[in-house]
Amino acid sequence: MVADSDSKVAWHRAQLGKNRAALKQIETARFTVGESADAKAFERTRRQAAELRFKIRESEQVIGQHDKQARRPLATDLRSLSNVEWHNWTGNGPR
Repeated sequence: MVADSDSKVAWHRAQLGKNRAALKQIETARFTVGESADAKAFERTRRQAAELRFKIRESEQVIGQHDKQARRPLATDLRSLSNVEWHNWTGNGPR
């Protein structure tokens, strides 16, 4: 995993892993244990899963935006280097 100088992005990366693990646990439990017949428990589980999906999407957007701004060119051929907007890129990342 890449170390982030921006603490907000680092926090979102950590939350992304935590929320994905929690969502996986909820979805796995649904298939191994089965769904509850209790309507309140079913609704609570559905709401928790929806909330986790929202948090995951939000963290992915923050991380994606950061990666777009701090992205380095991956190839070194002339064509790929000519397409990079160098005035927006800094070697140290955003401050």
